Amino acid sequence: MSPLLALSGFMLLLLAGFPVFLVLGIVSLALFAAEGQPLVSMPQLFINHLKSDTLVSVPFFVIAATFMQRGGIAKALVDFAYGWIGGVRGGIALVCVLATMVFSAISGSSVATAMAMGTLLVPAMRNSGYDERFALGVVASSGTLGILIPPSLAMILFAVVAGESVPQLFLAGVLPAVVQICLFSIWIVYFSRRRGYAAGERLSGSEFWAVNRRALPAMLLPAIILGGIYSGLVTVNEAAGMAAFISILVSLIFYKGCSLAEVPGILADSIKATAVIFFITIGALAFGHWITSEGFAKRMIDYVVENELSAWQFLLLINAVMFLLGMFLETVAVILIVVPLVLPLLAPLGIDPVHFAVIIVINMEIALLTPPVGLNLFIMSSTTGAPVDEVARGVLPFIVLLLGLLAMVTFIPQLSLFLPEMFYGR
Repeated sequence: MSPLLALSGFMLLLLAGFPVFLVLGIVSLALFAAEGQPLVSMPQLFINHLKSDTLVSVPFFVIAATFMQRGGIAKALVDFAYGWIGGVRGGIALVCVLATMVFSAISGSSVATAMAMGTLLVPAMRNSGYDERFALGVVASSGTLGILIPPSLAMILFAVVAGESVPQLFLAGVLPAVVQICLFSIWIVYFSRRRGYAAGERLSGSEFWAVNRRALPAMLLPAIILGGIYSGLVTVNEAAGMAAFISILVSLIFYKGCSLAEVPGILADSIKATAVIFFITIGALAFGHWITSEGFAKRMIDYVVENELSAWQFLLLINAVMFLLGMFLETVAVILIVVPLVLPLLAPLGIDPVHFAVIIVINMEIALLTPPVGLNLFIMSSTTGAPVDEVARGVLPFIVLLLGLLAMVTFIPQLSLFLPEMFYGR
């Protein structure tokens, strides 16, 4: 089967409304069958890749994210952020960025982050007179921090495919995340002043300390998780298990956002979300295996060598390709398809895989906001009842900011490599 025919079938199935994991699976089966490759080899391929110890952490982080969203932890973080910066002009929008930062440092999930923040903050911004489009854009775009700030599920998947250190990848995302937060905050303050949004009410001293005390259990979660990893006391998998367990306890005991009777249902929803990730992983692995077996990686290497592409030219090309792929594929699928294909090219071009991982993740942040498959657009639409096109218009300024961040990280490698080099001497 020709690549053009495979791509046509892929696009037709997507347009017909098939789930991404099913599209990847159907196309991969068709490609294997057309090439006469025995389908019995596919289960062994899946087993070889999915038995990775690193993937064990994924369901635990998903459980933590789900309990944070439903168990009252997210509200405590929002109240905490409001206590510190809610009284300035554009304060509620800035609260979204700050609360999202802390939420992401526990959950590792963009979807859970956007859903939790959308439920809490979009109504608050509406009531305070913010433009609907601006409110939707702030929350949807801030939610993308969930895959850049550690612990990041996207970084974990990259580590599985590329064989890189998860703690180093986590560290690599920290400085770019700080830059993203600053860019978003500057735009929010500027836009809020231009539109004349009123400052929020400042909390009294007793109220301020009350929200800080209430947020303490939630704030301790990222300190315990990331502190445990970088102190060497726990592995990433153990930290993920701790995150899930502590999130359940904090939700039940401190915030009482859910009851004991609701725990099995929330766990079931977490398992469903994890299953979706793994089904996409299986489909992408099969598709990526076909691409590799057909020699596309070798052809790409030959193309780079023959045309004497420099590292920056190659990265520009890959950024363009990932932007297009991100418009149509889930972030998990893009990572699992692109990384195995281009990994052999990184060493000859002198590109550090850790630096490349951050480039990939920022591209996936943009993909979460770009139609027709931008997941955060649909999350915000379903959470708030706003039309998808209204959310898409709201995120446009933030996509421009993310493209600026992507350019900075692409051409200034030290933004992503400084902390891994400091702590691990890369």
